[in-house]
Amino acid sequence: MLFLKKSNIWIIFLFLMIVSACGYKFAGGGSFPAGIKSICVVTLENRTSETGAENIFTNDLIYEVTRGNKIFLTNKDKAEALLSGVIKSMDIKTISHKGTHSSLERRVTIKVDIELTNTNGKVIWSAYNVSANEAYDVMPDKLATEQKRRNAISALSKRLAKKIYARITDDF
Repeated sequence: MLFLKKSNIWIIFLFLMIVSACGYKFAGGGSFPAGIKSICVVTLENRTSETGAENIFTNDLIYEVTRGNKIFLTNKDKAEALLSGVIKSMDIKTISHKGTHSSLERRVTIKVDIELTNTNGKVIWSAYNVSANEAYDVMPDKLATEQKRRNAISALSKRLAKKIYARITDDF
């Protein structure tokens, strides 16, 4: 009986050693690359037909960066690096139909390119063709459908900002 108790202690001890040594951490839990402590988030360039998309995406990116409390957000003159990018495309496609000429549901897909550059313009970190998509319902009222589309774009913006922040701070 005493042998079983000692072996159980050893099993628990080995388990704890293995779990603590696995190096597991949450994505985006690291710091900014190259020891960057202050950045300026530049308004993204909007190459889509969606008016104001650059402001929505830039604001969500700023929110995500400041929420992390790992870096100081400042203006271009005082920043060690610039976070900039391009909203490359925004595609909207019908994903389900109600008859031959009427849509039930559409999907908006957005692609962005993001770069973190130092003050000399050298690229420190980049991610190209970062994309996400969101489905939304098509309503009988065009204004209601437009609101659903804008809500989908807003949800995509928040998701992409989280994805970008996690990639920047991955520490790989």
